[in-house]
Amino acid sequence: MKRHLLSMLSLSLLAACASVTPEPFSRDEIAQRVARDRQEMYKDQAPIVKPFTFHDAVARALTYNLDYRLKLMESALSRGLSDSSAFDLLPRLTASAGYNWRNNDSGGTSVSILTGQETLSPSTSEERRHNLRGAELSWNVLDFGLSYYRARQAGDEYNIAEERRRKVRQNIVQDMRNSYWRALGAQRLLTQFDRLNRRIERALEQSRQAEASGVLPPAQALAYQRALLDSLTLITLKRQELEFARHELAALMNIPPGTPFELADAPEDLLPPVPERVDELEIRALENRPELREEDYKARIDGYEARRQLISLLPGIDFMVGYRSDSNRHLYNDSWYDGSVRLSWNVMKLLGYPTVKQTQEARQQAAEARRLALSMAVITQVRVAIERYKLALLDYRQTDESARVDQRLAQISQAAASTRVESELEAVRTEARALVTQFQRYGAYANAQTALGRILNSVGQNVLPDELASVDLDEVAKQLQASLAAGDREVFQVDRGVVAPPQQFHLEIEALPAHLSKRTLVEGVSERLRRNQLPVVGEAGKNATFRMTLKRGPVVNGVERCEWLMTLIDATGKVRGTRKYGTVLTPDLPQRSVQAFAEAAALSQVGFLREHLVPKIETTAVAR
Repeated sequence: MKRHLLSMLSLSLLAACASVTPEPFSRDEIAQRVARDRQEMYKDQAPIVKPFTFHDAVARALTYNLDYRLKLMESALSRGLSDSSAFDLLPRLTASAGYNWRNNDSGGTSVSILTGQETLSPSTSEERRHNLRGAELSWNVLDFGLSYYRARQAGDEYNIAEERRRKVRQNIVQDMRNSYWRALGAQRLLTQFDRLNRRIERALEQSRQAEASGVLPPAQALAYQRALLDSLTLITLKRQELEFARHELAALMNIPPGTPFELADAPEDLLPPVPERVDELEIRALENRPELREEDYKARIDGYEARRQLISLLPGIDFMVGYRSDSNRHLYNDSWYDGSVRLSWNVMKLLGYPTVKQTQEARQQAAEARRLALSMAVITQVRVAIERYKLALLDYRQTDESARVDQRLAQISQAAASTRVESELEAVRTEARALVTQFQRYGAYANAQTALGRILNSVGQNVLPDELASVDLDEVAKQLQASLAAGDREVFQVDRGVVAPPQQFHLEIEALPAHLSKRTLVEGVSERLRRNQLPVVGEAGKNATFRMTLKRGPVVNGVERCEWLMTLIDATGKVRGTRKYGTVLTPDLPQRSVQAFAEAAALSQVGFLREHLVPKIETTAVAR
């Protein structure tokens, strides 16, 4: 027997002394993990079958974004922990079974207390081998109380996870506002950039040749080259700024790198006016912000924790009832029921009551101070968000007007361009400046959308219902559009969700000389108007008509005074307004000059056309 014990002890020592060598992951294991992760990141995604509208893009982001998926899983985990903690409230039912063995008999003798003499010979009441079975139901009142409040805490932890998920959802929509509209602006201007880039390269080469041949003085040629290079650099920087937004957009939607996709070239959403009911928005923010709701749940969790600590000072009462069975044949009763009631109380814990009470009071004071500080921050965020939107809206309107002015300047410069080198270079430079302001305009619109989203975020506006009726992307996009429209009604007191798109209209150009191409003029003017989100259609039909009539004047000093008479006629035939736009041209009226003149005239009336063709946003009274 001693040898067996020594052998077991030796094996235990050898196992304890055995050295464990650190083993790093191999390159193959890391490569397998990378391949598996790349596959899982883009698993089970719906194919891209059409250009994304804003709501389509956000629906895809909310469905496949990995950060949002993580929050969903954390929320599900919290829900599972909350459900499992409820089982701690039940009594404990313990089933047991065992097997006993020994190499000799147990037993004993009895000794008289009075004489000290042995009264019985050695005997045993236990077999060397026997089985034990039993089941015991026990319930501790103190544990029940502690488990009850722990279950309530787990429920509030799930509520906190839900509020954090709601915050992530709001942040994703906020990021999508900025990235989507910037990416759409880059998509719209990319073709113009490539075309202008080629023109700038040709203009640079022409200026170098003019400098080398002496047509232009070196200083003037270098100044033109410097101006063109500065324009090219600025355009490239603006393009990169908007192009980066496309990559950010793809990452938010969890689209695999290199996957081609397009954005729907739909009219831009109308921007609502600046909200005026700041006090009501502050109250709404204090009611709805996920951060403040999270603080409410934390305070309630702290209250439950205080009760748990107070309950732990009380005595514990154990109730137990059980069934036992033993295969020992020496027992008179080999199966039996038993029960017990036991009271236990650690009286020394009562000494900690003052400390528990002070800790709870300090915890309540800290929670209240934290909530008040956060409430003040929320109120400040609401006011700052409104001011930012006000400034962003003003900046967008100014940039939009500047873009139209620069477009007209570019067209006038094109109309006045001659065969002289410096004239062509000036035309290229004005076109480059017009493209720069176009980039700035799309950036300003994206900033306005971002500022608008900050207002919705600052008041804690829900972007989707808590429970979606479907996981279909198109259905999610519809629910998102309805939810955002409801947010506009509540926060901005407007109804953008039901605003009709701009009315389509037909373009007519009349009274042209025979040598001019009417088709070319119509296509050029139509394209300029479409770039400003004014939908021109080919056929008149039941649409409004924008008629441009060329009026020619007498030739004076080798130039001819020309004027476009522009009339907007609605679908019923009623004249909605008449405008004029004039300039001087050479009497031969070259196609290029008249084309630029017509485009400049049409661009000058963008505001007039929007006023009559774009539905106005009207504020509506929304009851609280």
